[in-house]
Amino acid sequence: MAKTIVILGTLDTKGEHLHLLKKKIEERGHTALILDLSMGSVPAFPADIPAAEIARIAGYSIEDLVAGRNRSASTDVLIAGAQQKVLELLSKGEIDGIVALGGATMALIGSRVMSKLPFGIPKVIATPAAMPTYISEWFGALDVSVMQVIMEFAGMNNLVTAVITQVAGAISGMAEEALDYTSLKLPYPSIAITQIGFNEECASEVQRLLEENGYNVYPFHANGISDRSMERMIAQGFLDGLIDIVPAGLIEELFQGNRAAGMERLDAPIERGMPLVLAPCTFNVTGCGPTRRMKERFISRSRILKIDEIRFMTRYEPDEMRQGARLYAEKLNRAKGPVKFLVPLRGWSSIDKPGSVLYSPEEDRVFFEELKAHLKPEIPVQIEEFDCNLEDREFARALVESFDKIFKEAHR
Repeated sequence: MAKTIVILGTLDTKGEHLHLLKKKIEERGHTALILDLSMGSVPAFPADIPAAEIARIAGYSIEDLVAGRNRSASTDVLIAGAQQKVLELLSKGEIDGIVALGGATMALIGSRVMSKLPFGIPKVIATPAAMPTYISEWFGALDVSVMQVIMEFAGMNNLVTAVITQVAGAISGMAEEALDYTSLKLPYPSIAITQIGFNEECASEVQRLLEENGYNVYPFHANGISDRSMERMIAQGFLDGLIDIVPAGLIEELFQGNRAAGMERLDAPIERGMPLVLAPCTFNVTGCGPTRRMKERFISRSRILKIDEIRFMTRYEPDEMRQGARLYAEKLNRAKGPVKFLVPLRGWSSIDKPGSVLYSPEEDRVFFEELKAHLKPEIPVQIEEFDCNLEDREFARALVESFDKIFKEAHR
């Protein structure tokens, strides 16, 4: 069956390349629509969706954008217009895949436009600028494939032609094999859980117990990307409940940790009012190794656990934990459904068990004292304490029992 694939690019600078990509996609029997995002000279090739139309959708004229000479502002306008345009195509059933071709700026624009499309629609970014620093920004929570192009899109030669042919094959093949995103459904009841390497035993036991109780379980790695993707899926109506063992992406965002998951973390399950059970895995610790932003602030602390050459962990200071607690309280005060927060009193992960340099239950208590002080009394958030470590089996059982109870009460 023929598919419709949208191509994002700038015809004024990459006209030959975009035209060839369109041709190669059409040779495979599909419709290819070039959505032009040029801000310079008049393109040598016509666009199916001209930049002037994109600017107009966003409330501007392309002439004003070009004359303004503010590239950043103009880019924001074109992103807004392109986002509205792809959503319009989506509403008409006229987009089965999307590909962005170009340098770093086009990759950034492409990722922002693609972020408006739902999970399941194939997304490809083909760029010679696929550097780690950029990729972390482009990916975000997207189900996107990034193709590393080893040469610049400057002129045409055999290597460039071969790469563009592969890009056409990639997006076409993905569109051909993709299920209709509207038909993507998970079996009921589908439950998400979050995990990292520091709570593997807990997560494994939670998954086992949930499956024994008839739940379908979908684990997400709380690395700042996978848990963002989980939030997007929840917002799109996937999943029926969440045991968020590692919701630490929010405090990591506050202090720019390696597992930062954005200030939107927890918004989707709270807004949906889905049954939600929380645990505080790694709320109290953060990385301070060579890859950490603001490393100087953390590496000088007295308590550091070296795990390997990359991963060094230290504790958050009590004042930082209080700041984090207020942020979580702000989130939970908007709860529309049942929420339970389970607290182990003997450490919140495998790396802060009794005997570890990171173990400090007195400092851990600071977080929950601050949280309780800022939770509104009318909000249905229950906090329950357990005399164990988060990795102990009894805590995993408590998580599942608590979830099973509030899930069944919510679905009576």
